Amino acid sequence: MITAGLVLGSLAMSACTSTPATSVDALQLTSSSSVALSGGGALQVVRDLPAPQNTQNGSEQPLSPNDVLEVDVFQVDNLNRTVQVDASGQISLPLIGAVPAAGKTVRQLEKEIETGYGERYLQSPDVTIFVKDSAGQRITVDGEVNKAGIYPVASNASLIDAIALAGGFNNIGDAGKVFVYRSNGQNTLVANYNVENIRSGKSRNPRIYGGDKVIVFPSKSKIALNNLKDALGVASTAVRIGVLAP
Repeated sequence: MITAGLVLGSLAMSACTSTPATSVDALQLTSSSSVALSGGGALQVVRDLPAPQNTQNGSEQPLSPNDVLEVDVFQVDNLNRTVQVDASGQISLPLIGAVPAAGKTVRQLEKEIETGYGERYLQSPDVTIFVKDSAGQRITVDGEVNKAGIYPVASNASLIDAIALAGGFNNIGDAGKVFVYRSNGQNTLVANYNVENIRSGKSRNPRIYGGDKVIVFPSKSKIALNNLKDALGVASTAVRIGVLAP
């Protein structure tokens, strides 16, 4: 079986043999670099990643398909439910039926459910939602780390935390060639971070959000934009990795 590290290693090494016009050092990629993705949208290099959309500037995590929610309606026990966000992004509740949930914050969904019950069934309903299990609060760590995988993360996780979850760098992993990918609407943004500089206090330790992909490339390699695209495709094949506990 070919491991993720070997696959990404071969991708990066292939970049070393590219012509100078298409192969540049990781630190020389600029925000003008972008390439179309096969599934639609584009992969764009940025200097620093913004907080994901619809997170109230990073303070809340949007709900995702497969999230498991506990919905509690104050003093109306027969309406309380444990529900799962389905593949279409909806949950189903008594009386009001299907309610779109994916992409919304917990607070937004609480207000919409209160409105749904308040319009016809209850006077001043008070709804509380607890996220019991969040598929959206998982990250992928791949490439030259000791334990590539998909990991659940806390809401305040950082890049250093993500690297630690994956057992740190392996013997060819380059702390200066750590790339973080983040969805931004139809597009995907990617930024290069130097973990050595973060650990020494020279750079800030960026926050990591559910859905991010962290990929570590080998040392002494040059990275072309298409290699970043190919690495994203490899890391997105989640079926080959599995979910690991922190």
